Amino acid sequence: MKFELQKTDSQTKARAGKITTDHGEILTPIFMPVGTAGTVKGVHTKELLEEVEAQIILGNTYHLYLRPGLDILEKAGGLHKFNGWDKPILTDSGGYQVFSLKEIRKITEEGVYFNSHIDGSKHLFTPEYVMDIQRVIGADIIMAFDECPPYPCDHEYARKSMHLTHRWLKRCVKRINETEPKYGHSQALFPIVQGSVFKDLRIQSAEFIASQDQPGNAIGGLSVGEPAEDMYEMLEIVNGILPESKPRYLMGVGTPENILEGIALGTDMFDCVMPTRNARNGMLFTTQGIINIRNKKWEDDFSPIDQELGGYVSTFYSKAYLKHLNKCQEMLAAQIASVHNLRFYLWLVGEARNHILAGDFAEWKPLAIKKLMQRL
Repeated sequence: MKFELQKTDSQTKARAGKITTDHGEILTPIFMPVGTAGTVKGVHTKELLEEVEAQIILGNTYHLYLRPGLDILEKAGGLHKFNGWDKPILTDSGGYQVFSLKEIRKITEEGVYFNSHIDGSKHLFTPEYVMDIQRVIGADIIMAFDECPPYPCDHEYARKSMHLTHRWLKRCVKRINETEPKYGHSQALFPIVQGSVFKDLRIQSAEFIASQDQPGNAIGGLSVGEPAEDMYEMLEIVNGILPESKPRYLMGVGTPENILEGIALGTDMFDCVMPTRNARNGMLFTTQGIINIRNKKWEDDFSPIDQELGGYVSTFYSKAYLKHLNKCQEMLAAQIASVHNLRFYLWLVGEARNHILAGDFAEWKPLAIKKLMQRL
């Protein structure tokens, strides 16, 4: 994997770049649709390519390990072959999912013992095994196994958790260095910065992660309930330490405002379930503001969902029709809304990139946030 930094905004830390993988190029800043179990919910691969114009999608180690399982994935030739997506894929290590199990997992130095949320069966994730699983999945970018501490937590818990993550990272790096990809394409390991909302820990973690000299770096443990101001403060600290020559990935973020603020602080990559999850609940992000399609005001509005956004779905279907589908609980309502919201998110980061390249990102950002986050 290669990263080319193409331009940095003169008034902010915003960056435009290009990541090159064996499955194609990714222009940054970028938003990555979440395909937890090998699919972006309700969205065909063709729609991801042609309507959403996604450049990279996510899979999740925990969920894919449980279903369909490693045997099926390896027989298929990896996730790219299994789901028909021939562009880059990133896999989350499953750390967040395992640690969200709470009562049915046990953290040790060795790894994490947990019970499947599906059938209660017992499993052990070690850093080495998580690397092996991601080799089988075959993603272009793979994540180190980390502990994501809860929010809030005290300084001592966050400190111990951070050091455990660092020790696990060394084991992840060792395993990757002594094994080979299974399907002929390279896999880039991203370590994850932790430290909760404590400045001294974030500095220490970012310095350690940077010292590992991996192809890219991720920032975890944010957008887990802390105030947005704390998230931005930690992000500014961490991005000031992580090397400029490598992509920076803020995990699990977020709203359009979060993403634009994150870009301004020097972040390159984002993912979040929000566009599809909110779509299933009737919330649409548009170039004019946020729509709750369940509101009565849309029942006789026959204008397109978002004419300015372009694309078939957003310009063909009317707000009135989508409200009708939503009220009737038709599956098509969630599909239309999901495709639309994902297209919006890819449009958003594309617009940010255009303004970085044009040199007016700092002027554009506050106006965009004010417009895009208003409720219609």
